[in-house]
Amino acid sequence: MKKICLCFQIHQPIRLRRYRFFDIGNVHYYSDDYLNEEVFDRITDSCYFPANRMLLELLKTYPDFHVSFSISGLALEQMEYRKPELLESFRELVATGRVEFVAETYSHSISSLYDPVEFRNQVRMQQTKLSELFGVAPSRVFCNSELIYSDEIALELASLGYEGVITEGAKHVLGWKSPNYLYGSAVSPETKLLLRNAGLSELVTNHFSNYSSHEYPVTADKLLGRVQHLPEGEDFTLLYMNYEVLGEMNRAETGIFEFFRALPKLAADYGVGFATPSQLLDSQRPVGLISVAYPISWAGEEKSTNEWNGNILQQGVIEKLRQWGERVHALEDRSLLKDWLWLQSADHFYYMNTINWGGHPYSPYSSPYDAFNNYMNVLSDLLLRVEEQAPSSIETEELNSYQQMIHAQQERIAELEAEVKHLEGLVKQ
Repeated sequence: MKKICLCFQIHQPIRLRRYRFFDIGNVHYYSDDYLNEEVFDRITDSCYFPANRMLLELLKTYPDFHVSFSISGLALEQMEYRKPELLESFRELVATGRVEFVAETYSHSISSLYDPVEFRNQVRMQQTKLSELFGVAPSRVFCNSELIYSDEIALELASLGYEGVITEGAKHVLGWKSPNYLYGSAVSPETKLLLRNAGLSELVTNHFSNYSSHEYPVTADKLLGRVQHLPEGEDFTLLYMNYEVLGEMNRAETGIFEFFRALPKLAADYGVGFATPSQLLDSQRPVGLISVAYPISWAGEEKSTNEWNGNILQQGVIEKLRQWGERVHALEDRSLLKDWLWLQSADHFYYMNTINWGGHPYSPYSSPYDAFNNYMNVLSDLLLRVEEQAPSSIETEELNSYQQMIHAQQERIAELEAEVKHLEGLVKQ
C-alpha cells in the first residue's frame, strides 16, 4: 500500500514595532503587539481552530489516518498567551496517538547556517516546550526552518541524536532520482532523509484555488490517483505544507476543508494509506546516499537559501548575530534572551530579501531596506543592553560607529523621499 506522509508547518513570528533611530537606548520594547494579535487572531479563526476540528474528526473516524506537525516555540508561546484553548485542541489531537510533532528550531530560525551553538540551544528548547505542553517524547525526526539542509547540518543533527531529517526533494540534488524513497546522508549514513515531493505538495498549496491553473480543479481523486500510480518501489510520498493552506491561503469557501476530508474517506479505494515520519523510518530502508554540499531549502526555483542570506543586508545582520550570540547567552538575562529569540526568526531575514520584492504578502515593511533599518535599530538597542551588563570598549566603539552609519542612511532615505515628492509635484503641475 502506498503511504502519504502529511506534515504541516506552524509558525508565527514576533513582528517588530516601528522602532526609530532615536528610540535606541531609550525604549527597550520591540514587539508590535497590535499587529501580532491581529494576525494571530485572524489565522486562528480562519485556519487553526477549524483545521484542528476537522483533523480530530478525521482521526476519530479513520483509524489509518495519521498527521504530523512542525511547530515553532514562538507559535506555541503565542498560543499559550493569546489562545490557551487552541493548545487544548492540539492536546486532543495528540491524545489520538496518531499525531507526531517533529523537532525544529524554537524561533524558526536560520541559525543552522551561521551559529551551531544557537542552533543546538533552540532545538533543545523547542523539544522541551513540546514535552511541557503535550507530554510527548522528543522526536526522532528533525525538520529545519524552511526545510534548510546541508551535509554540515546532517552532521550536527547526528550529534544531537536525530535519526531522520525532513528536507526538500530539490531537483539539482536528486538529479534523476525520485523524492519518494528514503535516502541516507552521504556524510552521516545513519541519518535518514525524508524528501518533500514538491509537485504533489504544490498541487494543493499553489493550484487549489488558482482558477487559471492548468491543474484546476484539484480534487482528492486527482491527488490520490497520482499517489496510487507512483512507480513500483516508490511506497510513500511526503506532502509538506504550511498549515495556513487550510482556511487562510485557501479560504473555506474554496472547498479546501472538504478536499482534506475526502482524502482519508477515499484513500482505501485507491490503495493509499497514511503514515507519520517516524513510521516511515521504521518501515522503509534507504535506497542510496545523497550529498548536499551547499544548503538547500524549499524556496523558489533554485531551492537555495538566498531568500534569507543572499544579499549584503542579510549577511550584515547574520554577522552581527554570529558575533554577539555567545555574549548574549553568557549573561543569562531572561529578558535579553527572549528578545534575542524574537530576532532570530527567519521571517525578519525574508523581509530583507530583494529577490522578487513584493511577493511577500505578510511583510509589514515598504521595502527590504525599510525592513533592514528597522531591524538594525532594534538589534542596536539590544546590543547596547548587552554592553551595559558586560562592557567591551572595542565592541562599544564598533556599535557606535554602526549606529552613526544607520543614522546617515536614514537621513539619505529622507532626502530621497523629499526629492520624490518634489518630482511628483512637478509632474502634477
